[in-house]
Amino acid sequence: MNRLSHPTFCLSLSLCLWWGLMLCAPALAARHDGVVRVGGDHNYPPYEFLNAEGQPDGYNTELTRAIADVMGIKVEIQLGDWDSMRKRLETGELDVLQGLSFSAGRRHHYDFSPPHALVHQSIFARRHGGQFMAHRGTPQVMALAQLAGKEVIVQRGGVMHDYLLAHDVGARLVLVDTHANALRLLASGQHDYALIANLPGLYLGRELALSNLVALGQPISPQRYGYAVNKGQAELLAQFSEGLAILKNTGRQQAIYDKWLGPLEGAGRSWKQLGLVAAVIATLLLLVTGCIVVWNRMLSREVASRTRELALRQQQLIQADKMTSLGILVSGVAHEINNPSSLLLLNLPLLKEAYQDIEEILEQHYQEQGDFYLAGLAYSRMRDELPAMLDDMLAGSQRIRRIVEDLRDFARQKPADLSEIVSLNAVLATAIRLTDNSIRSACHHFQVSYGEDLPPLRGNAQRIEQVIINLIVNACQSLDSPDRPISVRTGYEPKTGMLHLDVQDQGCGIAPENLARLSDPFFTTKREQGGTGLGLSISTTIVQEHGGHLRFASAPGKGTCATLSLPALQGDPSS
Repeated sequence: MNRLSHPTFCLSLSLCLWWGLMLCAPALAARHDGVVRVGGDHNYPPYEFLNAEGQPDGYNTELTRAIADVMGIKVEIQLGDWDSMRKRLETGELDVLQGLSFSAGRRHHYDFSPPHALVHQSIFARRHGGQFMAHRGTPQVMALAQLAGKEVIVQRGGVMHDYLLAHDVGARLVLVDTHANALRLLASGQHDYALIANLPGLYLGRELALSNLVALGQPISPQRYGYAVNKGQAELLAQFSEGLAILKNTGRQQAIYDKWLGPLEGAGRSWKQLGLVAAVIATLLLLVTGCIVVWNRMLSREVASRTRELALRQQQLIQADKMTSLGILVSGVAHEINNPSSLLLLNLPLLKEAYQDIEEILEQHYQEQGDFYLAGLAYSRMRDELPAMLDDMLAGSQRIRRIVEDLRDFARQKPADLSEIVSLNAVLATAIRLTDNSIRSACHHFQVSYGEDLPPLRGNAQRIEQVIINLIVNACQSLDSPDRPISVRTGYEPKTGMLHLDVQDQGCGIAPENLARLSDPFFTTKREQGGTGLGLSISTTIVQEHGGHLRFASAPGKGTCATLSLPALQGDPSS
Protein backbone atom coordinates (compact mmCIF):
# COMPACT_ATOMS: atom_id res chain seq x y z
CA MET A 1 0.00 0.00 0.00
CA ASN A 2 1.25 3.49 -0.85
CA ARG A 3 1.91 5.24 2.49
CA LEU A 4 0.59 8.50 1.05
CA SER A 5 -2.84 6.86 0.54
CA HIS A 6 -2.91 5.16 3.94
CA PRO A 7 -5.89 6.40 6.02
CA THR A 8 -3.69 6.99 9.11
CA PHE A 9 -1.32 9.23 7.12
CA CYS A 10 -4.26 11.21 5.76
CA LEU A 11 -5.77 11.54 9.23
CA SER A 12 -2.46 12.90 10.58
CA LEU A 13 -2.49 15.51 7.84
CA SER A 14 -6.04 16.43 8.84
CA LEU A 15 -5.03 16.84 12.50
CA CYS A 16 -2.05 19.03 11.58
CA LEU A 17 -4.28 21.08 9.30
CA TRP A 18 -6.79 21.57 12.16
CA TRP A 19 -4.17 22.85 14.60
CA GLY A 20 -2.62 25.10 11.93
CA LEU A 21 -6.08 26.46 11.21
CA MET A 22 -6.66 27.32 14.88
CA LEU A 23 -3.42 29.31 14.93
CA CYS A 24 -4.16 31.12 11.68
CA ALA A 25 -7.89 31.83 12.28
CA PRO A 26 -7.38 35.25 13.93
CA ALA A 27 -5.46 36.48 10.90
CA LEU A 28 -8.24 35.35 8.57
CA ALA A 29 -10.88 37.07 10.66
CA ALA A 30 -8.91 40.28 10.82
CA ARG A 31 -8.53 40.41 7.07
CA HIS A 32 -12.29 40.48 6.53
CA ASP A 33 -13.51 42.14 9.73
CA GLY A 34 -14.62 38.77 11.01
CA VAL A 35 -16.90 38.02 7.99
CA VAL A 36 -16.17 35.50 5.23
CA ARG A 37 -17.91 36.47 1.97
CA VAL A 38 -19.30 33.41 0.20
CA GLY A 39 -20.64 33.62 -3.35
CA GLY A 40 -22.82 31.47 -5.56
CA ASP A 41 -25.25 31.29 -8.48
CA HIS A 42 -28.61 33.02 -7.96
CA ASN A 43 -30.46 30.53 -10.21
CA TYR A 44 -28.94 27.05 -9.87
CA PRO A 45 -31.59 25.06 -7.97
CA PRO A 46 -31.63 22.90 -5.96
CA TYR A 47 -27.98 23.67 -5.15
CA GLU A 48 -28.25 27.46 -4.75
CA PHE A 49 -30.82 30.07 -5.69
CA LEU A 50 -32.79 33.10 -4.46
CA ASN A 51 -36.13 32.02 -3.00
CA ALA A 52 -39.49 33.79 -3.27
CA GLU A 53 -38.44 36.22 -0.52
CA GLY A 54 -35.25 37.09 -2.40
CA GLN A 55 -33.07 35.28 0.17
CA PRO A 56 -30.24 32.80 -0.55
CA ASP A 57 -31.51 29.24 -0.34
CA GLY A 58 -30.73 25.69 -1.48
CA TYR A 59 -28.41 22.81 -0.61
CA ASN A 60 -25.15 24.79 -0.89
CA THR A 61 -26.52 27.68 1.15
CA GLU A 62 -27.83 25.52 3.99
CA LEU A 63 -24.55 23.58 4.03
CA THR A 64 -22.51 26.80 4.23
CA ARG A 65 -24.56 28.03 7.17
CA ALA A 66 -24.13 24.69 8.94
CA ILE A 67 -20.34 24.83 8.44
CA ALA A 68 -20.28 28.38 9.79
CA ASP A 69 -22.21 27.15 12.82
CA VAL A 70 -19.90 24.23 13.69
CA MET A 71 -16.70 26.19 12.95
CA GLY A 72 -17.77 29.37 14.75
CA ILE A 73 -17.23 31.69 11.79
CA LYS A 74 -19.37 34.49 10.34
CA VAL A 75 -20.38 34.26 6.71
CA GLU A 76 -22.16 36.57 4.30
CA ILE A 77 -23.74 34.68 1.40
CA GLN A 78 -24.11 36.59 -1.86
CA LEU A 79 -25.82 35.04 -4.89
CA GLY A 80 -25.78 36.59 -8.34
CA ASP A 81 -24.96 36.06 -11.99
CA TRP A 82 -22.57 33.11 -12.08
CA ASP A 83 -19.99 34.55 -14.46
CA SER A 84 -19.76 37.74 -12.39
CA MET A 85 -19.48 35.69 -9.19
CA ARG A 86 -16.40 33.94 -10.55
CA LYS A 87 -14.86 37.26 -11.52
CA ARG A 88 -15.61 38.72 -8.08
CA LEU A 89 -13.78 35.81 -6.49
CA GLU A 90 -10.77 36.37 -8.72
CA THR A 91 -10.67 40.09 -7.87
CA GLY A 92 -10.97 39.44 -4.13
CA GLU A 93 -14.49 40.84 -3.66
CA LEU A 94 -15.53 37.33 -2.59
CA ASP A 95 -13.54 34.91 -0.43
CA VAL A 96 -15.17 31.58 -1.30
CA LEU A 97 -17.46 30.04 -3.92
CA GLN A 98 -19.75 27.56 -2.22
CA GLY A 99 -20.21 25.39 -5.30
CA LEU A 100 -17.64 25.03 -8.11
CA SER A 101 -17.08 21.94 -10.22
CA PHE A 102 -13.51 20.67 -10.30
CA SER A 103 -11.65 20.40 -13.62
CA ALA A 104 -8.04 20.02 -14.65
CA GLY A 105 -8.01 23.54 -16.06
CA ARG A 106 -9.59 25.17 -13.04
CA ARG A 107 -7.14 23.69 -10.55
CA HIS A 108 -4.48 26.09 -11.88
CA HIS A 109 -6.56 29.05 -10.66
CA TYR A 110 -8.45 27.70 -7.64
CA ASP A 111 -7.96 25.44 -4.63
CA PHE A 112 -10.83 23.01 -3.98
CA SER A 113 -12.26 21.43 -0.83
CA PRO A 114 -13.26 17.75 -0.78
CA PRO A 115 -16.48 17.48 -2.80
CA HIS A 116 -19.84 17.75 -1.05
CA ALA A 117 -21.70 16.47 -4.15
CA LEU A 118 -21.18 14.99 -7.61
CA VAL A 119 -22.68 16.99 -10.49
CA HIS A 120 -23.72 15.17 -13.66
CA GLN A 121 -23.94 17.11 -16.91
CA SER A 122 -26.68 16.21 -19.40
CA ILE A 123 -27.56 16.99 -22.99
CA PHE A 124 -31.16 18.28 -23.11
CA ALA A 125 -33.26 18.18 -26.30
CA ARG A 126 -36.86 18.75 -27.37
CA ARG A 127 -39.46 16.02 -27.66
CA HIS A 128 -41.24 15.71 -31.03
CA GLY A 129 -44.04 13.23 -31.60
CA GLY A 130 -42.74 10.75 -29.04
CA GLN A 131 -39.19 11.03 -30.39
CA PHE A 132 -36.33 13.00 -28.85
CA MET A 133 -35.04 15.20 -31.66
CA ALA A 134 -33.31 18.54 -32.15
CA HIS A 135 -35.48 21.14 -33.84
CA ARG A 136 -33.83 20.60 -37.24
CA GLY A 137 -34.77 16.94 -37.35
CA THR A 138 -31.38 15.64 -36.32
CA PRO A 139 -31.32 12.49 -34.16
CA GLN A 140 -30.50 12.47 -30.49
CA VAL A 141 -26.89 12.68 -29.40
CA MET A 142 -25.13 10.86 -26.56
CA ALA A 143 -21.55 12.15 -26.92
CA LEU A 144 -19.92 15.56 -27.23
CA ALA A 145 -18.40 14.68 -30.61
CA GLN A 146 -21.94 14.48 -32.03
CA LEU A 147 -22.50 18.16 -31.23
CA ALA A 148 -20.22 19.25 -34.09
CA GLY A 149 -22.03 21.82 -36.22
CA LYS A 150 -24.94 22.10 -33.77
CA GLU A 151 -26.11 25.15 -31.84
CA VAL A 152 -25.55 24.31 -28.18
CA ILE A 153 -26.78 26.45 -25.28
CA VAL A 154 -24.44 26.59 -22.25
CA GLN A 155 -24.16 28.79 -19.17
CA ARG A 156 -21.58 31.55 -19.46
CA GLY A 157 -18.65 30.81 -17.15
CA GLY A 158 -20.01 27.35 -16.28
CA VAL A 159 -17.97 24.17 -16.26
CA MET A 160 -19.34 23.03 -19.65
CA HIS A 161 -18.48 26.42 -21.15
CA ASP A 162 -14.91 25.95 -19.92
CA TYR A 163 -14.88 22.33 -21.10
CA LEU A 164 -16.10 23.07 -24.62
CA LEU A 165 -13.59 25.90 -24.99
CA ALA A 166 -10.77 23.55 -23.93
CA HIS A 167 -12.03 20.62 -26.06
CA ASP A 168 -13.19 22.10 -29.33
CA VAL A 169 -15.90 19.77 -30.62
CA GLY A 170 -17.02 22.09 -33.41
CA ALA A 171 -20.26 23.18 -31.75
CA ARG A 172 -21.63 26.73 -32.10
CA LEU A 173 -22.01 27.94 -28.52
CA VAL A 174 -24.99 30.04 -27.42
CA LEU A 175 -24.16 31.64 -24.06
CA VAL A 176 -26.81 32.40 -21.42
CA ASP A 177 -26.61 33.59 -17.82
CA THR A 178 -28.67 30.84 -16.15
CA HIS A 179 -29.84 27.27 -16.64
CA ALA A 180 -33.43 28.54 -16.65
CA ASN A 181 -32.71 30.75 -19.68
CA ALA A 182 -31.07 27.82 -21.45
CA LEU A 183 -34.15 25.60 -20.96
CA ARG A 184 -36.60 28.35 -21.95
CA LEU A 185 -34.71 28.99 -25.19
CA LEU A 186 -34.59 25.30 -26.04
CA ALA A 187 -38.25 24.69 -25.16
CA SER A 188 -39.34 27.63 -27.32
CA GLY A 189 -37.84 25.98 -30.41
CA GLN A 190 -34.57 27.88 -30.60
CA HIS A 191 -31.21 26.16 -31.17
CA ASP A 192 -30.48 22.43 -31.11
CA TYR A 193 -29.42 21.33 -27.63
CA ALA A 194 -28.70 22.60 -24.14
CA LEU A 195 -25.72 21.26 -22.22
CA ILE A 196 -26.36 21.87 -18.50
CA ALA A 197 -26.23 20.18 -15.10
CA ASN A 198 -28.66 17.28 -14.78
CA LEU A 199 -30.36 17.97 -11.43
CA PRO A 200 -30.81 21.73 -11.97
CA GLY A 201 -32.20 20.93 -15.42
CA LEU A 202 -34.72 18.45 -14.00
CA TYR A 203 -35.63 20.82 -11.18
CA LEU A 204 -36.15 23.83 -13.43
CA GLY A 205 -37.95 21.79 -16.07
CA ARG A 206 -40.46 20.73 -13.45
CA GLU A 207 -40.81 24.20 -11.89
CA LEU A 208 -41.20 25.92 -15.27
CA ALA A 209 -43.53 23.17 -16.62
CA LEU A 210 -41.36 22.61 -19.70
CA SER A 211 -42.86 19.24 -20.63
CA ASN A 212 -41.33 19.09 -24.11
CA LEU A 213 -37.73 18.68 -22.86
CA VAL A 214 -35.84 15.52 -22.04
CA ALA A 215 -32.32 14.67 -20.87
CA LEU A 216 -30.69 12.42 -23.47
CA GLY A 217 -27.50 11.34 -21.74
CA GLN A 218 -24.47 12.31 -19.71
CA PRO A 219 -21.54 12.84 -22.12
CA ILE A 220 -18.76 13.26 -19.51
CA SER A 221 -18.02 11.75 -16.13
CA PRO A 222 -19.51 13.42 -13.02
CA GLN A 223 -17.60 16.43 -11.69
CA ARG A 224 -16.56 16.79 -8.09
CA TYR A 225 -18.49 19.78 -6.73
CA GLY A 226 -17.36 21.66 -3.63
CA TYR A 227 -16.00 24.86 -2.12
CA ALA A 228 -13.29 26.78 -3.97
CA VAL A 229 -10.95 29.67 -3.18
CA ASN A 230 -8.26 31.50 -5.12
CA LYS A 231 -4.86 29.82 -5.22
CA GLY A 232 -2.87 30.40 -2.04
CA GLN A 233 -5.88 30.67 0.31
CA ALA A 234 -5.30 27.25 1.91
CA GLU A 235 -5.99 28.41 5.47
CA LEU A 236 -9.40 29.80 4.56
CA LEU A 237 -10.29 26.69 2.54
CA ALA A 238 -9.25 24.48 5.47
CA GLN A 239 -12.02 25.97 7.63
CA PHE A 240 -14.68 24.88 5.16
CA SER A 241 -13.03 21.48 4.54
CA GLU A 242 -12.87 20.74 8.26
CA GLY A 243 -16.41 21.92 8.89
CA LEU A 244 -17.64 19.77 5.99
CA ALA A 245 -15.84 16.74 7.44
CA ILE A 246 -17.51 17.25 10.82
CA LEU A 247 -20.96 17.59 9.23
CA LYS A 248 -20.44 14.42 7.19
CA ASN A 249 -19.40 12.44 10.24
CA THR A 250 -22.34 13.59 12.33
CA GLY A 251 -24.80 12.84 9.49
CA ARG A 252 -25.92 16.46 9.23
CA GLN A 253 -24.51 16.90 5.71
CA GLN A 254 -26.37 13.77 4.56
CA ALA A 255 -29.61 15.11 6.03
CA ILE A 256 -29.17 18.41 4.15
CA TYR A 257 -28.29 16.47 0.97
CA ASP A 258 -31.38 14.26 1.27
CA LYS A 259 -33.60 17.28 1.91
CA TRP A 260 -32.58 19.12 -1.27
CA LEU A 261 -31.24 16.52 -3.69
CA GLY A 262 -32.79 13.22 -2.58
CA PRO A 263 -36.24 13.72 -4.16
CA LEU A 264 -34.70 14.56 -7.56
CA GLU A 265 -32.54 11.42 -7.59
CA GLY A 266 -35.59 9.13 -7.74
CA ALA A 267 -36.10 7.36 -11.06
CA GLY A 268 -39.11 8.83 -12.83
CA ARG A 269 -41.57 8.92 -9.93
CA SER A 270 -44.52 11.27 -10.00
CA TRP A 271 -44.20 13.30 -6.83
CA LYS A 272 -47.83 14.42 -7.03
CA GLN A 273 -48.88 10.77 -7.07
CA LEU A 274 -46.61 9.94 -4.16
CA GLY A 275 -47.97 12.90 -2.25
CA LEU A 276 -51.54 11.79 -2.92
CA VAL A 277 -50.81 8.23 -1.76
CA ALA A 278 -49.06 9.55 1.34
CA ALA A 279 -52.02 11.80 2.11
CA VAL A 280 -54.50 8.92 1.81
CA ILE A 281 -52.40 6.69 4.05
CA ALA A 282 -51.94 9.46 6.58
CA THR A 283 -55.69 10.12 6.66
CA LEU A 284 -56.49 6.46 7.27
CA LEU A 285 -53.92 6.24 10.03
CA LEU A 286 -55.28 9.36 11.66
CA LEU A 287 -58.83 8.01 11.57
CA VAL A 288 -57.78 4.72 13.15
CA THR A 289 -55.34 5.99 15.75
CA GLY A 290 -56.38 9.60 16.35
CA CYS A 291 -58.41 9.03 19.48
CA ILE A 292 -55.78 6.74 20.99
CA VAL A 293 -52.98 9.21 20.35
CA VAL A 294 -54.88 12.15 21.87
CA TRP A 295 -55.79 10.17 24.99
CA ASN A 296 -52.26 8.88 25.41
CA ARG A 297 -50.78 12.35 25.09
CA MET A 298 -53.07 13.74 27.76
CA LEU A 299 -51.94 11.08 30.22
CA SER A 300 -48.23 11.03 29.44
CA ARG A 301 -47.38 14.61 28.47
CA GLU A 302 -45.81 15.59 31.78
CA VAL A 303 -43.90 12.31 32.15
CA ALA A 304 -42.62 12.46 28.57
CA SER A 305 -41.48 16.05 29.00
CA ARG A 306 -39.43 15.27 32.08
CA THR A 307 -38.04 12.09 30.56
CA ARG A 308 -36.84 13.94 27.46
CA GLU A 309 -35.22 16.60 29.61
CA LEU A 310 -33.32 14.03 31.68
CA ALA A 311 -32.33 12.01 28.62
CA LEU A 312 -31.08 15.13 26.85
CA ARG A 313 -28.94 16.16 29.80
CA GLN A 314 -27.50 12.68 30.14
CA GLN A 315 -26.76 12.48 26.41
CA GLN A 316 -25.04 15.87 26.48
CA LEU A 317 -22.77 14.72 29.32
CA ILE A 318 -21.92 11.46 27.56
CA GLN A 319 -21.30 13.19 24.25
CA ALA A 320 -19.06 15.83 25.81
CA ASP A 321 -16.96 13.13 27.47
CA LYS A 322 -16.61 11.14 24.27
CA MET A 323 -15.71 14.12 22.14
CA THR A 324 -12.86 15.00 24.48
CA SER A 325 -10.85 12.15 22.97
CA LEU A 326 -12.71 11.55 19.70
CA GLY A 327 -13.48 15.04 18.35
CA ILE A 328 -10.46 15.19 16.08
CA LEU A 329 -10.78 11.51 15.15
CA VAL A 330 -14.29 11.67 13.73
CA SER A 331 -13.64 14.66 11.52
CA GLY A 332 -10.45 13.13 10.16
CA VAL A 333 -12.04 9.76 9.45
CA ALA A 334 -15.01 11.34 7.70
CA HIS A 335 -12.71 13.65 5.75
CA GLU A 336 -10.26 11.02 4.54
CA ILE A 337 -12.33 7.82 4.29
CA ASN A 338 -15.99 8.66 3.76
CA ASN A 339 -15.32 10.96 0.80
CA PRO A 340 -13.41 8.48 -1.40
CA SER A 341 -15.63 5.57 -0.35
CA SER A 342 -18.71 7.65 -1.20
CA LEU A 343 -17.28 8.33 -4.66
CA LEU A 344 -16.79 4.59 -5.17
CA LEU A 345 -20.28 3.73 -3.91
CA LEU A 346 -21.79 6.37 -6.20
CA ASN A 347 -19.80 5.51 -9.33
CA LEU A 348 -19.45 1.72 -9.22
CA PRO A 349 -23.20 0.99 -9.62
CA LEU A 350 -23.19 3.47 -12.52
CA LEU A 351 -20.24 1.67 -14.14
CA LYS A 352 -21.95 -1.69 -13.65
CA GLU A 353 -25.17 -0.38 -15.16
CA ALA A 354 -23.21 1.08 -18.08
CA TYR A 355 -21.59 -2.29 -18.75
CA GLN A 356 -24.96 -4.04 -18.58
CA ASP A 357 -26.30 -1.57 -21.16
CA ILE A 358 -23.52 -2.35 -23.65
CA GLU A 359 -23.21 -6.05 -22.84
CA GLU A 360 -25.82 -7.06 -25.43
CA ILE A 361 -23.98 -5.08 -28.13
CA LEU A 362 -20.64 -6.67 -27.19
CA GLU A 363 -22.16 -10.13 -27.14
CA GLN A 364 -23.74 -9.61 -30.55
CA HIS A 365 -20.40 -8.44 -31.94
CA TYR A 366 -18.74 -11.50 -30.42
CA GLN A 367 -21.26 -13.87 -31.99
CA GLU A 368 -20.96 -12.23 -35.43
CA GLN A 369 -17.24 -11.35 -35.58
CA GLY A 370 -15.62 -13.80 -33.18
CA ASP A 371 -13.46 -13.08 -30.17
CA PHE A 372 -11.85 -9.65 -29.73
CA TYR A 373 -9.77 -7.84 -27.16
CA LEU A 374 -11.23 -5.67 -24.42
CA ALA A 375 -8.73 -3.84 -22.16
CA GLY A 376 -5.98 -6.12 -23.44
CA LEU A 377 -7.84 -9.36 -22.64
CA ALA A 378 -10.05 -11.60 -24.75
CA TYR A 379 -13.72 -10.71 -24.54
CA SER A 380 -14.63 -14.37 -24.01
CA ARG A 381 -12.79 -14.10 -20.72
CA MET A 382 -13.69 -10.53 -19.78
CA ARG A 383 -17.45 -11.03 -20.17
CA ASP A 384 -17.36 -13.41 -17.17
CA GLU A 385 -14.73 -11.63 -15.13
CA LEU A 386 -15.69 -7.96 -15.53
CA PRO A 387 -19.07 -8.18 -13.69
CA ALA A 388 -17.38 -10.12 -10.89
CA MET A 389 -14.62 -7.50 -10.71
CA LEU A 390 -17.18 -4.70 -10.40
CA ASP A 391 -19.07 -6.64 -7.72
CA ASP A 392 -15.83 -7.22 -5.79
CA MET A 393 -14.94 -3.52 -5.99
CA LEU A 394 -18.40 -2.54 -4.77
CA ALA A 395 -18.18 -5.06 -1.93
CA GLY A 396 -14.80 -3.66 -0.95
CA SER A 397 -16.18 -0.11 -0.94
CA GLN A 398 -19.10 -1.21 1.19
CA ARG A 399 -16.65 -2.84 3.58
CA ILE A 400 -14.81 0.48 3.94
CA ARG A 401 -18.10 2.14 4.79
CA ARG A 402 -18.86 -0.60 7.37
CA ILE A 403 -15.48 -0.06 9.05
CA VAL A 404 -16.18 3.65 9.36
CA GLU A 405 -19.58 2.81 10.81
CA ASP A 406 -17.84 0.54 13.35
CA LEU A 407 -15.74 3.50 14.44
CA ARG A 408 -18.88 5.58 14.82
CA ASP A 409 -20.42 2.82 16.92
CA PHE A 410 -17.32 2.88 19.10
CA ALA A 411 -17.73 6.62 19.61
CA ARG A 412 -21.39 6.15 20.49
CA GLN A 413 -20.50 3.35 22.96
CA LYS A 414 -23.17 1.24 21.32
CA PRO A 415 -23.12 -2.45 22.35
CA ALA A 416 -21.76 -4.66 19.58
CA ASP A 417 -23.52 -7.75 18.23
CA LEU A 418 -21.41 -10.61 19.60
CA SER A 419 -23.78 -13.48 18.79
CA GLU A 420 -21.95 -15.06 15.81
CA ILE A 421 -20.21 -18.43 16.00
CA VAL A 422 -16.73 -17.55 14.74
CA SER A 423 -13.82 -19.67 13.50
CA LEU A 424 -10.53 -17.99 14.38
CA ASN A 425 -8.72 -19.77 11.53
CA ALA A 426 -11.33 -18.66 8.99
CA VAL A 427 -11.16 -15.05 10.15
CA LEU A 428 -7.35 -15.15 9.97
CA ALA A 429 -7.47 -16.51 6.41
CA THR A 430 -9.80 -13.66 5.37
CA ALA A 431 -7.57 -11.05 7.03
CA ILE A 432 -4.51 -12.41 5.18
CA ARG A 433 -6.33 -12.19 1.86
CA LEU A 434 -7.29 -8.58 2.52
CA THR A 435 -3.74 -7.60 3.50
CA ASP A 436 -2.05 -9.62 0.77
CA ASN A 437 -0.76 -6.54 -1.06
CA SER A 438 0.76 -5.06 2.11
CA ILE A 439 2.34 -8.38 3.01
CA ARG A 440 3.91 -8.94 -0.41
CA SER A 441 5.22 -5.36 -0.49
CA ALA A 442 6.84 -5.53 2.94
CA CYS A 443 7.90 -9.13 3.45
CA HIS A 444 9.31 -11.96 1.33
CA HIS A 445 9.08 -14.55 4.12
CA PHE A 446 5.54 -14.64 5.51
CA GLN A 447 4.60 -17.85 7.31
CA VAL A 448 1.22 -18.97 8.66
CA SER A 449 0.52 -21.90 10.98
CA TYR A 450 -3.13 -22.76 11.59
CA GLY A 451 -3.86 -24.67 14.79
CA GLU A 452 -5.74 -27.94 14.26
CA ASP A 453 -9.23 -28.66 15.61
CA LEU A 454 -9.64 -25.25 17.20
CA PRO A 455 -12.96 -24.74 19.00
CA PRO A 456 -15.07 -21.80 17.83
CA LEU A 457 -15.71 -18.62 19.76
CA ARG A 458 -18.76 -16.41 20.11
CA GLY A 459 -18.39 -12.85 18.89
CA ASN A 460 -18.31 -10.61 15.85
CA ALA A 461 -16.21 -11.94 12.96
CA GLN A 462 -15.80 -8.56 11.25
CA ARG A 463 -14.51 -6.87 14.41
CA ILE A 464 -12.04 -9.66 15.15
CA GLU A 465 -10.92 -9.52 11.51
CA GLN A 466 -10.32 -5.78 11.98
CA VAL A 467 -8.04 -6.49 14.96
CA ILE A 468 -6.03 -9.14 13.08
CA ILE A 469 -5.62 -6.87 10.04
CA ASN A 470 -4.32 -4.13 12.32
CA LEU A 471 -1.74 -6.46 13.88
CA ILE A 472 -0.54 -7.76 10.49
CA VAL A 473 -0.27 -4.26 8.99
CA ASN A 474 1.66 -3.03 12.05
CA ALA A 475 4.06 -5.95 11.68
CA CYS A 476 4.59 -5.14 7.99
CA GLN A 477 5.27 -1.49 8.79
CA SER A 478 7.86 -2.39 11.43
CA LEU A 479 10.17 -4.16 8.96
CA ASP A 480 13.15 -2.26 7.62
CA SER A 481 13.89 -4.94 5.00
CA PRO A 482 11.66 -7.35 3.05
CA ASP A 483 14.11 -10.14 3.90
CA ARG A 484 13.01 -10.08 7.54
CA PRO A 485 10.23 -12.61 8.25
CA ILE A 486 6.77 -12.40 9.78
CA SER A 487 5.07 -15.46 11.26
CA VAL A 488 1.45 -15.90 12.33
CA ARG A 489 0.08 -18.88 14.22
CA THR A 490 -3.11 -19.87 16.00
CA GLY A 491 -3.64 -22.33 18.84
CA TYR A 492 -5.76 -23.37 21.81
CA GLU A 493 -4.91 -23.89 25.49
CA PRO A 494 -7.41 -26.34 27.03
CA LYS A 495 -6.37 -25.51 30.62
CA THR A 496 -7.33 -21.87 30.30
CA GLY A 497 -10.01 -22.33 27.63
CA MET A 498 -8.40 -19.56 25.57
CA LEU A 499 -7.75 -19.35 21.86
CA HIS A 500 -4.64 -17.42 20.90
CA LEU A 501 -3.20 -15.80 17.78
CA ASP A 502 0.46 -14.70 17.69
CA VAL A 503 1.89 -12.23 15.14
CA GLN A 504 5.71 -12.30 15.36
CA ASP A 505 7.93 -9.96 13.36
CA GLN A 506 11.65 -9.22 13.29
CA GLY A 507 11.19 -5.50 12.83
CA CYS A 508 12.49 -2.46 14.69
CA GLY A 509 10.84 -3.39 18.01
CA ILE A 510 9.28 -1.15 20.66
CA ALA A 511 11.07 0.68 23.46
CA PRO A 512 10.13 -0.64 26.96
CA GLU A 513 8.74 2.72 28.09
CA ASN A 514 6.30 2.70 25.14
CA LEU A 515 4.91 -0.82 25.56
CA ALA A 516 2.43 0.14 28.28
CA ARG A 517 1.06 3.02 26.19
CA LEU A 518 0.34 1.15 22.94
CA SER A 519 -3.42 1.04 23.56
CA ASP A 520 -3.70 4.70 24.58
CA PRO A 521 -5.75 6.77 22.09
CA PHE A 522 -3.56 8.92 19.81
CA PHE A 523 -0.27 7.50 21.12
CA THR A 524 2.03 6.45 18.26
CA THR A 525 5.74 6.10 17.55
CA LYS A 526 5.07 6.53 13.81
CA ARG A 527 3.87 10.12 13.73
CA GLU A 528 6.33 11.03 10.94
CA GLN A 529 4.99 8.16 8.80
CA GLY A 530 1.38 9.22 9.26
CA GLY A 531 0.52 7.15 12.35
CA THR A 532 -2.30 8.42 14.58
CA GLY A 533 -2.29 5.91 17.45
CA LEU A 534 -5.90 4.89 16.83
CA GLY A 535 -5.57 1.34 15.48
CA LEU A 536 -4.44 -0.43 18.64
CA SER A 537 -6.75 1.67 20.82
CA ILE A 538 -9.78 0.54 18.81
CA SER A 539 -8.44 -3.03 18.61
CA THR A 540 -8.04 -3.20 22.40
CA THR A 541 -11.65 -2.07 22.88
CA ILE A 542 -12.89 -4.74 20.43
CA VAL A 543 -10.90 -7.49 22.18
CA GLN A 544 -12.20 -6.42 25.59
CA GLU A 545 -15.77 -6.55 24.25
CA HIS A 546 -15.10 -10.24 23.43
CA GLY A 547 -13.74 -10.97 26.93
CA GLY A 548 -10.17 -11.36 25.70
CA HIS A 549 -6.91 -9.46 25.95
CA LEU A 550 -4.14 -8.15 23.70
CA ARG A 551 -0.51 -8.33 24.87
CA PHE A 552 2.82 -7.28 23.36
CA ALA A 553 6.37 -8.48 23.95
CA SER A 554 9.16 -6.60 22.22
CA ALA A 555 12.88 -5.87 22.23
CA PRO A 556 14.28 -2.88 20.31
CA GLY A 557 16.04 -4.00 17.16
CA LYS A 558 14.85 -7.61 17.49
CA GLY A 559 11.14 -7.49 16.79
CA THR A 560 7.73 -7.72 18.42
CA CYS A 561 5.26 -10.48 19.23
CA ALA A 562 1.58 -9.46 19.51
CA THR A 563 -0.66 -12.06 21.19
CA LEU A 564 -4.43 -11.97 20.82
CA SER A 565 -6.30 -14.18 23.33
CA LEU A 566 -10.03 -14.87 23.13
CA PRO A 567 -12.25 -17.23 25.17
CA ALA A 568 -13.28 -20.36 23.29
CA LEU A 569 -16.94 -21.31 23.17
CA GLN A 570 -17.66 -24.07 25.65
CA GLY A 571 -20.35 -26.67 25.15
CA ASP A 572 -22.81 -26.88 22.26
CA PRO A 573 -22.25 -23.93 19.85
CA SER A 574 -25.95 -23.86 18.95
CA SER A 575 -27.06 -23.25 22.52
